[in-house]
Amino acid sequence: MPAKGVRTETQTSAGGVAFRVHDSATQIALISVGDPPRWQLPKGIVDSGETAESAAVREVREEAGIDVALIAPIDRVEYWYQASTAGERVRYHKFVNFFLMRYLSGDVTDHDYEVCEARWYPLEEALAALAFKSERQILEKAARMLQLTASSSQQ
Repeated sequence: MPAKGVRTETQTSAGGVAFRVHDSATQIALISVGDPPRWQLPKGIVDSGETAESAAVREVREEAGIDVALIAPIDRVEYWYQASTAGERVRYHKFVNFFLMRYLSGDVTDHDYEVCEARWYPLEEALAALAFKSERQILEKAARMLQLTASSSQQ
């Protein structure tokens, strides 16, 4: 239940687990944001009239500097946080839709100003680097999806 006098808003975001295979190893694009910096998956607000899928592709392009092909939904994460907006405390109920995405082109150094750094990480290192448990769980689900795809394509 929200604290008395604190406005509550719902936010919907979308992002992705963008992967590529480099030297036969799966790599994941992560972004570093904040002060102190923390590694996370690229994601952002779904704009009015935009689908979660198109927002996810756009956000990965803006924040990680790469173009991707959307493969499949992974899962939806839900959490609460508070922030100051125009001097007012606001409690946000946030939903983030994550998608599995295959790298097409671009360079992680071509990220936008909101991002301190974007980098390709080997899958296991990406799991260890992620700041949030919910995003580690998303990456674990994505890894299982990639394993299933690889084994079905070998049959």
